[in-house]
Amino acid sequence: MRLSLNQITTKRWSLPEAVQGCVDAGIPAIGLWRDKVADTGLAEAAKLVRDAGLAVSTLCRGGFLTPTDPEGRRAALAENLRALEEAAELGTDTLVMVVGGLPDGSRDLADTRERIADKLGELAPHAGDFGVRMAIEPLHPMFCADRAVVSTLGQALDLAERFPADQVGVVVDSYHLWWDPQLATQIARAGAAGRIASYQVCDWTLPLPADTLLGRGHVGDGHIDFHALTAMVTEAGYTGWIEVEIFNEKIWNTPGEQTLQTVIERHLAHIELRETR
Repeated sequence: MRLSLNQITTKRWSLPEAVQGCVDAGIPAIGLWRDKVADTGLAEAAKLVRDAGLAVSTLCRGGFLTPTDPEGRRAALAENLRALEEAAELGTDTLVMVVGGLPDGSRDLADTRERIADKLGELAPHAGDFGVRMAIEPLHPMFCADRAVVSTLGQALDLAERFPADQVGVVVDSYHLWWDPQLATQIARAGAAGRIASYQVCDWTLPLPADTLLGRGHVGDGHIDFHALTAMVTEAGYTGWIEVEIFNEKIWNTPGEQTLQTVIERHLAHIELRETR
């Protein structure tokens, strides 16, 4: 399988528990989160994953590049340099970038996006040195104010294409992008340019909770056509890991082993099966 477990899907598990869960379930790759890595320790986390024989599909996350004050800009740069170094140590070539929302008091989206481009320009050569690609993740427009002023794949590509493809790519995330009427065109554009660094999946389920960040479900539980979306990504030439990333309190409170069984069943029913037909 090309299946990877993004660690947030089993949020209650520690890194050692998530690694063992993947091994026991036969999931060959894991997407790591920096806070869980820090809990274990970077060197120990790298050894743990390596000894288990797991690939590391991505590291989440870098980004939040939109501070306007000098101290905030310096801190953002330093934090992202640390994230790139951690990704290299963990053996992944992909650092997911959630670029950041509007700075306090600002309503200027265009200026904020240019600020992101400037910061990417500072970071891109370092990404090349580390052999890690920064993968810009466009987020659903409801997160534009606080998390990401990049809302469409087209916007993400407009930023990424200013830099070498091996330094800056994009994430295709089903939850954030399924609604976009230009999605097929933009996925083809990303594939032609070699920019697809990660394909992340979960479903859009209703009703949305009060905290909309947590309104994600297992593949097949909601409204996204994963056969069509996966076909777009596959036809664009992406052959990498397919990472299941679910933010959902009910799923987080489900025993991890049960969650992984559902993840595998849905992956085979809705995603990887489509590739072999």
